[in-house]
Amino acid sequence: MSDLIPFSTALRERSGAAHSSSEGAGFMSDLMKGDGTREDYIALVVQHWYMYDALERAAERMRRDPVASVFISDKLTRLPALEADLEFLIGPDWREQISPLPTTRRYVERIDLVGRTWAGGFVAHHYTRYLGDLSGGQFIGRLMARRFGFETNGIGFYVFDDIADPSAFKDVYRRQLDAAPWDAAEQARVIDEVLLAYRMNTEVFEDLATAKAQSQVA
Repeated sequence: MSDLIPFSTALRERSGAAHSSSEGAGFMSDLMKGDGTREDYIALVVQHWYMYDALERAAERMRRDPVASVFISDKLTRLPALEADLEFLIGPDWREQISPLPTTRRYVERIDLVGRTWAGGFVAHHYTRYLGDLSGGQFIGRLMARRFGFETNGIGFYVFDDIADPSAFKDVYRRQLDAAPWDAAEQARVIDEVLLAYRMNTEVFEDLATAKAQSQVA
């Protein structure tokens, strides 16, 4: 990356179109516009559980890595909130009622791989998910609360009680990205992995739309 452009800025600029494409995927767009159902929202929460289970297992493995560990914060942990949401939305036996979509399974496999072997790849997925949660995710949470009459139950995933100022937290995270000891080639690899993460996320949305269409036909 050019010395004149901070890595975090280059990353945001390079991934902006992929981020917008993922947010605009049909399934998510319908949910945001009010065309999605409560069942659609639950289906999304289910797939999130598999993603964050993989990501937070990877974070435990990466805590001893000198580069990746800088980005890991217990304030970001989402799995307990997702599990509470699923118990509220589905019931105490939610684990017996859920399964990953094929695209989610591939996404999880990728997180598992880089979470064992490549700090930069782990950070790419960590950045894609958590900074998104602290940005547009906050709006999505409020929207779902209004749409389905939730208070905290059902949208706990979007509530970061331990982060008083999300904007300040994101600013620190971006400074950490800029300080990461990556040369230009590694920075490019990390950006490519972020683009892959967005693509995989979009494919999950597409898979959710397909599963919904098939259930309506059945």
